[in-house]
Amino acid sequence: MLWPQVQTWARELGFSQIGVAGVDLTSAEAGLQTWLAAGFHGSMDYMAAHGLKRARPAELVPGTVSVITAQMDYLPRHADGDWVAQENARAQRPGEAVVSLYARGRDYHKVLRSRLQKLQAQIAQAIGPFGHRVFTDSAPVLEAELATRSGLGWRGKNTLVLQREAGSMFFLGELFVDFALPRSEPLTSHCGQCTACIDLCPTQAIIGPQQLDARRCISYLTIEYAGPIPLELRPLIGNRVYGCDECQLVCPWNKYAQRSGLPDFDARPGLAGASVADLLGWDEAEFLRRTEGSAIRRIGHARWLRNLALAAGNALVAQSLRPEEVQRIQTLLQSLLAHADAVVREQAAWSLAQAHA
Repeated sequence: MLWPQVQTWARELGFSQIGVAGVDLTSAEAGLQTWLAAGFHGSMDYMAAHGLKRARPAELVPGTVSVITAQMDYLPRHADGDWVAQENARAQRPGEAVVSLYARGRDYHKVLRSRLQKLQAQIAQAIGPFGHRVFTDSAPVLEAELATRSGLGWRGKNTLVLQREAGSMFFLGELFVDFALPRSEPLTSHCGQCTACIDLCPTQAIIGPQQLDARRCISYLTIEYAGPIPLELRPLIGNRVYGCDECQLVCPWNKYAQRSGLPDFDARPGLAGASVADLLGWDEAEFLRRTEGSAIRRIGHARWLRNLALAAGNALVAQSLRPEEVQRIQTLLQSLLAHADAVVREQAAWSLAQAHA
């Protein structure tokens, strides 16, 4: 049979699990429309631009009959058993710049897309050419909906897909195909009465079970949003300069998170444990060099500086830095007052003022 062979190929390519979903997602349309109507997508206009195509795979890619969903663990290979405590400790060191775990290695879009294409080629070798398209968080696809329908996990209260054997520290990808495959059985939810992710979210972006106001989410603010970060949210962002892992670190199921078998997700130098001052000192050329092949590069140097300048301001407020660190940060922020980008200039001015707040 084809499917057992496909599962074997997927494991050989580094996927921890695959499943199959159908293309009828009409029951998800009302929730999508309500979320968009509430404006919870913020400035992510692309979320609304494709209308209900997100919930209609066969409209997005005509001819699609089945969707193969794939899961790939991303916890670094060498993460030890106390990795959650280590990550939580980073937030207690104001002078350290915290990059979300998933973004410290190679760009996951590139890794998953390449391996899904290889999976497609192996299937084609077995059955002949077929219509297909690969997605990895790169088009109007309801990835979490497809993942849960295909048995890769259930939808957690933080909106992420959770699994008993892997927590939520994994990427999702899809292979749309024009032939029928047996659908996988969905899993039941195992969040129970737990509300840890809702309670701990620094900015209270999770406004209810499976309800996220992206406009308050630190991941959205530091990655997707290009403007000046709202004043009332700035202190709450702390030293997080790219993304946020808080709702995953507090999730009890992530004690079962699996290490990746791939070197792609090992942390690059400078993206784990680096100081805010060191990263703030990168000029654009160094930023581009250091982030080549990384998901971070797409936000651009100016937004990177905005995030770091914000973290620098919060570090100054914390008053736990050594005098020489304070001096260095203030000097770097002073240099940004003449930056070409108005958002960077404003953020640098705000952060400098925090030293006297």
